[in-house]
Amino acid sequence: MKAIDKFTAAMAELPLVAILRGLKPAEAAEIGDMLAEAGFRLIEVPLNSPQPFDSIATLRKRLPQAVIGAGTVLTAAEVRDVAQAGGELVVAPNFERDVVAETVRLGMVSLPGIMTPTEAFAALAAGAHGLKLFPAEIASPAVVKALLAVLPKGTKIVPVGGVGADNLGPWRAAGAAGFGLGSSLYKPGDDAATVRAKAAAIVSAFRRSS
Repeated sequence: MKAIDKFTAAMAELPLVAILRGLKPAEAAEIGDMLAEAGFRLIEVPLNSPQPFDSIATLRKRLPQAVIGAGTVLTAAEVRDVAQAGGELVVAPNFERDVVAETVRLGMVSLPGIMTPTEAFAALAAGAHGLKLFPAEIASPAVVKALLAVLPKGTKIVPVGGVGADNLGPWRAAGAAGFGLGSSLYKPGDDAATVRAKAAAIVSAFRRSS
């Protein structure tokens, strides 16, 4: 199955991206299992984590049904490294045309970071499959609604930053297609039981917000 098809199916099932910043390779299998148990099918390991490509490779092997990838991808060379590790998803805090183009060329899913309409339209023109609204802390659900009013129909906007179990509803009501969850789901040092509890709470809140 193509990466974009897996991504589309995962977004339809549970559009929550687990952001595992600071994850260590030795923890990857157990944390991944907990997330999968909770229903997560979208997992990213930011490249400023310890040995991120090892964690990506472990998660991809452990969870073949999930879409595993990297965050904080800033260059086309890093895109190629993600692909070599088996990643299928490339997430960035910014829009860099070369990063999007290389991601698309290699058959992976591209979610660049945007904040303005100019960035959003440029990212889509470059081939992005969805848009990461980042940092969501300095935006609002009204921004999502306004962007969706002018962007092509079906554009997926995924707020990231400051999103957790307690504030999903307003964003979702505004049209957010999904969410990226970082420290509200995983912080370096969290054990598997802690991640299981956080994941269950977030999934429950998401289901209630529909």
